[in-house]
Amino acid sequence: MGFRMGIVGLPNVGKSTLFNALTRTAAAQAANFPFCTIEPNVGEVAVPDSRLDRLAEIAKSKEIIPTRMTFVDIAGLVKGASKGEGLGNQFLANIREVDAIAHVLRCFEDGDVTHVEGRVNPVEDAETIETELMLADLESIEKRLQGLVRKVKSGDKEALQQERLLKEAQAVLENGKPARAVDVDAEDAKAWKMLQLLTTKPILYVCNVGEDEAANGNAHSEAVAKMAEAQGAASVVISARIEEEISQLDAEEQEMFLSELGLEEAGLDRLIRAGYELLHLETYFTVGPKEARAWTIRKGTLAPQAAGVIHGDFEKGFIRAETIAFDDYVALGGEGPAKEAGKMRAEGKAYEVKDGDVLHFLFNA
Repeated sequence: MGFRMGIVGLPNVGKSTLFNALTRTAAAQAANFPFCTIEPNVGEVAVPDSRLDRLAEIAKSKEIIPTRMTFVDIAGLVKGASKGEGLGNQFLANIREVDAIAHVLRCFEDGDVTHVEGRVNPVEDAETIETELMLADLESIEKRLQGLVRKVKSGDKEALQQERLLKEAQAVLENGKPARAVDVDAEDAKAWKMLQLLTTKPILYVCNVGEDEAANGNAHSEAVAKMAEAQGAASVVISARIEEEISQLDAEEQEMFLSELGLEEAGLDRLIRAGYELLHLETYFTVGPKEARAWTIRKGTLAPQAAGVIHGDFEKGFIRAETIAFDDYVALGGEGPAKEAGKMRAEGKAYEVKDGDVLHFLFNA
């Protein structure tokens, strides 16, 4: 199960620098001019999880395989993107393909780095992009409503549902709010997702601050945090430059470097964790002498669907899941002792997998 987060923002806010740090490559060209990222760069990033190392240590696993999250570095946006200005059409198309948006905002002062608007105001920058996405959604809704007229007149149930949802989104957007403000019932959830409206994507605001502000942020990042809280969104403070430097160091050097800066962990770890929370994701593990491996699922996933993340046949032929809670696995010293202590449970198709579960799946081939 792949999860994709798009890195967006105005030109010259640090998107490509952040992407370089995330993927530990120089694949995304970071330069001081707009549109240096012409094609979306895609990178898979290991999700840091100390629990996986602990499980591998106990099980003496030969290989450790973390779960991964995909980041997409998307070309910079400018005002008028909804009308095709700059690389607008390409930008909007790329956003439709991601599950969530990491909106990088410039929260640093630097006369050597040009701001496309000639000033530093991250809240206004956020509003610029949100406005462009809302305008693009309104245009899309108008076209779709026109295309549904004939089917709606014929009484087509699916068309009637689409029309109702589109009009609900249109009303919210015309009132100056993103489509994610619409309260969607469970029975409409699938049809709502199929609309692929840009402003339904969950947003994580990434405050890119100067190197000496990475630990505590600044007035700009505080303003963004207030804005995010008002929207029910999340925000993290990161210095993209520091993260890029850290990404070139080995583990021991990273720890020393972070300590010197007064940081407990890399900002990228916080970013990835925040992305997990934003997308309502969690992790389960499979552990053995060959490998210890982490798997990503959405919260609330039932055992057969969790098994299907490993292989479709596991879901189709699902019989039961044998599960040990992470804390029990560690406290008792592995699968054998946990089983002897009665901490291994057999669970059926209705079992909701919990974060940290160590699982074995039994299935018919």
